[in-house]
Amino acid sequence: MAMQAARRLASWSLQRRLLLPSQVQAPSIPTAAAAAAFLHSHATSFGYKQVREEDKSKLVGNVFSSVASSYDLMNDLTSVGLHRLWKDRLISKLNPFPGMKHLDVSGGTGDVAFRVLERIKSVGHRAMQGTLTETEEDTHIYVCDINPNMLNVGKKRAAERGYSKEHCLSWVQGDAEALSFEDGSMDGYTIAFGIRNVTHIEKALSEAYRVLKRGGRFLCLELSHVDVPVFKEIYDVYSFSVIPAIGELVAGDRQSYQYLVESIRRFPNQEKFAQMIQEAGFQRVEYENLVGGVVAIHSGLKL
Repeated sequence: MAMQAARRLASWSLQRRLLLPSQVQAPSIPTAAAAAAFLHSHATSFGYKQVREEDKSKLVGNVFSSVASSYDLMNDLTSVGLHRLWKDRLISKLNPFPGMKHLDVSGGTGDVAFRVLERIKSVGHRAMQGTLTETEEDTHIYVCDINPNMLNVGKKRAAERGYSKEHCLSWVQGDAEALSFEDGSMDGYTIAFGIRNVTHIEKALSEAYRVLKRGGRFLCLELSHVDVPVFKEIYDVYSFSVIPAIGELVAGDRQSYQYLVESIRRFPNQEKFAQMIQEAGFQRVEYENLVGGVVAIHSGLKL
């Protein structure tokens, strides 16, 4: 009963929007003063604070180094376990297949990668009744994260699950804005709860497009903007009062979770982010709201 209730809540106010080319707004032409201000500005947001671009990566790194050991527990507590269902939905949309090359960015703890691997093994088992095929041997999942502490948590979890000897699972320290993978080398790209933490979202999207093969799919699961007025008020109180308090109680770190909440509010809304994905070159861009917009899954194809 509890799981059924959770699934109903996870799918509440489910919305799917397809972004049509005509919906993309033409960029406004800046005034000379605005353009000059932009050229001389090297500031970006870190939560509600303005910081230098070169400092943001370090500050975000400090946050995730601080929360790495309690990251999964905090996800369970702050989302009431719903993050598991959201990630299941992400994998369902990805539809992994044996032999695929997949890149999961900002996925240090392995939560998404393990789901991809398990789905592929399940598909392979059903198809071949347990016989390992050449196609299945070609499967490779790369977990890329800029933070070594998050990767260490993922490697430990992989060992606990018996995946430490899996040759198809690789852990790579890397930057979403400057990936080390070759052009057109991946069938799929996922990023869950990570893209709002990069300094330049456009660069991360451009890199995602670059590394995908033609026909490859981009999927992003991210905390987003609630579109139900009454629920939004409740969610704001929960976000700014309860989540930092839980962070302080469980992880001994209120400040990091205050940043994480603020970073959600600074992230582009669903329509704007969909436009950014399309401007990076992706087609058939759409998004799906879960729990009234608490989270959204954006997707696009490289055609």
